[in-house]
Amino acid sequence: MNYQPGQRVALVHTNDPHTRLRPGDTGTVRYHDQRHHTVEVAWDSGSTLTMCLDTGDRIAPVTTIGPPAGGLVDEAAGWATALRGMRAAGTEAGRTAAERWARDTIGARASGDTRLAARRILAGVEDGDPVVLDTLPRFTLAGESVDTAGWELFADATGDVSAWFGLSTLQRDEAMTVYRDAYDTAVTDHVTERCRLAASPTGTDVSHLHPDRVRIGDVGVFGGDWARTTGPDGDDRIAVGFVGTLIDFWNGWAVFACTRPVAEEIVADQQHHRDQHRHHLREQGVPAGELDRRVDEALADLSFDGDVIIADQRALADDPDAIDRITPDRDGRYVVMGHTWCWEAVDPYACDRIIGDLPDPDQA
Repeated sequence: MNYQPGQRVALVHTNDPHTRLRPGDTGTVRYHDQRHHTVEVAWDSGSTLTMCLDTGDRIAPVTTIGPPAGGLVDEAAGWATALRGMRAAGTEAGRTAAERWARDTIGARASGDTRLAARRILAGVEDGDPVVLDTLPRFTLAGESVDTAGWELFADATGDVSAWFGLSTLQRDEAMTVYRDAYDTAVTDHVTERCRLAASPTGTDVSHLHPDRVRIGDVGVFGGDWARTTGPDGDDRIAVGFVGTLIDFWNGWAVFACTRPVAEEIVADQQHHRDQHRHHLREQGVPAGELDRRVDEALADLSFDGDVIIADQRALADDPDAIDRITPDRDGRYVVMGHTWCWEAVDPYACDRIIGDLPDPDQA
């Protein structure tokens, strides 16, 4: 077929694995090289893609006349519409299957540590682990007649109860492939979405705060390297993460500014570590009169004096001048032990608790 510049066409199939185009998408022909069997199309989505008709790419003219009496799919425009219907139906069915799966696996019907299960599943999906992926719902026609099941799906998706029987084998395969791909994609996307919620310490999706995405001026979740522990899967866990804005780096470590409530929690967390260390020393038999000195030699002492944080590290640094006053900036934000402690941006999903107000994904 000779395609003319300005002619409207619909995508039937493409072998390009990287394109975001889908069967049924429409565009306008810019140029047809009949010698090399290539057609350059400006797609309505905004992209321009050259179709190589000799390598499996297929397009069809979009007609402005209505479908003839022979049925819905006798026209390219009708076929494109049918494929869009199959894709929409596959997407809806996949999300429904994923929702049922989630209720039984990480939802109200699940038993055990659902947050741990969600973390395992999320990691497996992101890593493409077949052990995890094989547990997810997948579209299958096992035990059913392909023709019978295909007719039912096609009829439901298009509203045409007879068109299936007029399709070629190639068209039937294409329609089922579109449905299957949409189903499986919807399952993976919805499972990922549900696992992000279940694995989050806040009950919301915090994937936009992953440390790889945090740049100077961005909000992130920060923790000290001293706070890392090993989880039940051997993964890194952090007891508490603090929300702040990354403002600098110091020797490769993060420097962040935070609000007064977050700063108060950092001070309280440090006192908790001091109390734990004091208890540990007491159990080791350290005399009561030695406890304060030994704790001060091991851990800085943080406390509030009005609006100022007093950071006493004199015993720790063996320096009588090692006492600092951390004042808030004009916005009331504190840089708690910045350029001193080894802070780093951490994965929010690795935290057992997060202190501070998290931004919405479109504000991060």
